[in-house]
Amino acid sequence: MRRPLTILGAGLAALLMLGLAACRRDAPASGRTLELDAFIPVYNRYIHDWLLKQQAAANQEAATLQTQLATATGDTKSALEAQAAVLRRDLDKWAFRLGLGDYLKQAEAAGIPTDLVWQNGMEQPDIGDPRATKGGTLRRYIRTFPSTISPFGDNSNNEFRGEIYDYIDIPLVNIHPLTMALIPGLAREWALSADGRTTYFRLNPQATYSDGVAISARDFLVSVYLRVSDHVFNPYGKQYYREEIAQIAVYDAHTLSVTLPETKINAPMIAGGMIPSPPHFYADYGPDYNERYQWRFPPTTGAYEVLPKDILKGLSITETRVKNWWARDLKYYRYRFNPDKLVHTVVRDDSKAFELFRAGELDTFYMNRPELWYEKSEIGPVYNGWIERTCFYNRYPKPPRGLYLNVRKPPLDDLNVRLGIHHALNWQKVINVMFRGDCQRLNAFNEGYAIYSDPSLKARPYSIDSARAAFRAAGYTTEGPDGILTKPDGARLSTAVSYPSMPLYDRMFAILREDAKACGLDLRLDGMESTVAYKKDMLKQYDMTFGSWAITPPVPDFYQFLHSVNALDAKGNPKPQTNNLFVWGRPDTDRLCDIVRTGRTVAEVRAAAWQLQHIIHDEGIFVPGFTEDFIRLGSWRWVRWPDCDTTRFSPPVVLDPHEVFVLWIDESIKQATLAARASRKSFGEVTRIADAYRDPQPAAEPPAP
Repeated sequence: MRRPLTILGAGLAALLMLGLAACRRDAPASGRTLELDAFIPVYNRYIHDWLLKQQAAANQEAATLQTQLATATGDTKSALEAQAAVLRRDLDKWAFRLGLGDYLKQAEAAGIPTDLVWQNGMEQPDIGDPRATKGGTLRRYIRTFPSTISPFGDNSNNEFRGEIYDYIDIPLVNIHPLTMALIPGLAREWALSADGRTTYFRLNPQATYSDGVAISARDFLVSVYLRVSDHVFNPYGKQYYREEIAQIAVYDAHTLSVTLPETKINAPMIAGGMIPSPPHFYADYGPDYNERYQWRFPPTTGAYEVLPKDILKGLSITETRVKNWWARDLKYYRYRFNPDKLVHTVVRDDSKAFELFRAGELDTFYMNRPELWYEKSEIGPVYNGWIERTCFYNRYPKPPRGLYLNVRKPPLDDLNVRLGIHHALNWQKVINVMFRGDCQRLNAFNEGYAIYSDPSLKARPYSIDSARAAFRAAGYTTEGPDGILTKPDGARLSTAVSYPSMPLYDRMFAILREDAKACGLDLRLDGMESTVAYKKDMLKQYDMTFGSWAITPPVPDFYQFLHSVNALDAKGNPKPQTNNLFVWGRPDTDRLCDIVRTGRTVAEVRAAAWQLQHIIHDEGIFVPGFTEDFIRLGSWRWVRWPDCDTTRFSPPVVLDPHEVFVLWIDESIKQATLAARASRKSFGEVTRIADAYRDPQPAAEPPAP
């Protein structure tokens, strides 16, 4: 456990010494065996029975609709006909799925169609720079220590999981971060069936886990078992596998197929997002999974692993590059994942983190905040070129950063109150004062998905008159001595906003609160430590919550945020552990969410996505905050970034340039820089504008029919 002390500076090393006693040994072996073989027939029966129930319910609803249609006229008839069309589609889906047979299936190789057209994605450009070298350590910081490093289960959907799983794990296929085309992952080839529902995959026979064990097609069945069994509380995962995957079939050690319930755009991408799970690691899987595996990192398909000795509770987590990683020489991976180690140290205060960066104990630092880019960059390390600054323009869809309103909580159950809140929050002042006008106002939920986003939608501006008019319509007609509006019965116009407390957000909400007061709104601030805020969000214990959820392109995701199955539980209470932070559910949005999730053509997905954007806007359940189309980054000059024909600084379709791992550490430059710092030698100030991928704003178009 001493290795992190040798690669960190003295300031961080002193902190880490305090955490050595915090590590604990793995839980002793339980004597269990992985019960996959017993689980498969049980789960197959469960899925079969569930499908029969869905089919019966759809048939009953179809019969009712036919009766209603017999006497319906005008708009009512049109609405019923649209509903009937959706039901016919559902009935086709249930019949198709029931005809497939077992959900988890051991199939014969003879069942693979002989007329498949196999693809390998090798025509896409390389990712990264051929000049990249392996070695060195990249040191970054995290604000809080995760409550678990498990990839699924309780509290696994935390802020840190991307660093050790989402950005690292290699799925069946990947998406090229420049062209958005499919490229090989664990699968070296893939092919789509004639009906567009089933994607076949041939695994790369060289693919292994980080412990050297070969990856088998059967490991994908293990992955499903672990995530849908009753040993874990994983409602979104269970729902996804039950409803969005029709069948997973294994043909031999290196061949499998994934069938979707319906023909979808991007079907191979959706099916190819699956990852395997190592059965030998999960031999102790059982009812005590969350405790037993809380601090155990599973063998990975990716380039980095977390060793037990590198988990210093509350202080740091270090990732180590896998020795003899199976994909290290393959196209799309050979110029990436270059540092030997990635150290994530907990620094709860951003100002303290910047001082550590300035001192050379952190290697990179986000500088999007204006005071970092302008004032705090006026320092010797920047003047002398020891620290280099880059403003990188990316093309990633805008994360929906703003306020999520819980429509089950009064007074937010009143549309007029929600609309008034939109006008009462002065986001443009936040942008002008706190971000020097460098940021832009976010206009809509799921903005920036090319043809799937409506660019004509505009956020409601701050307006005292408009806010008070909406509040009057909600019955708040009297102004109290403190300026807050009340109803005739004395009920105050008051609501709380929850957010992760940090200096930036504390100041931001102080501005919003003061200007909201001028509109008659009492905005109560409920800032808290980020892990506490996250748990509160998952339990739906808030009025409004401030957040940002990045959704992987190319198609936006509305289902997890809007569908009624993620809103309320069987008792009518807000459903915990889902991302429906609005606690919203309505039949029309359910249908549209289903279309975006299962649409067969670009046109119908686009039309449904535009309608959902308008519903979110019109119902006022999301208050757009701020966004930016750039990333400002400071890095010590030994951190090198690509500058070649295929990659300029970073591929563009990324939320964070770190997540594609194209940087590298140049040890010779590091030694020269440290020597220059000791002798006060200057290399000259370096500020780059990396705008090769800057995307112009698309023109507005009417929604497709």
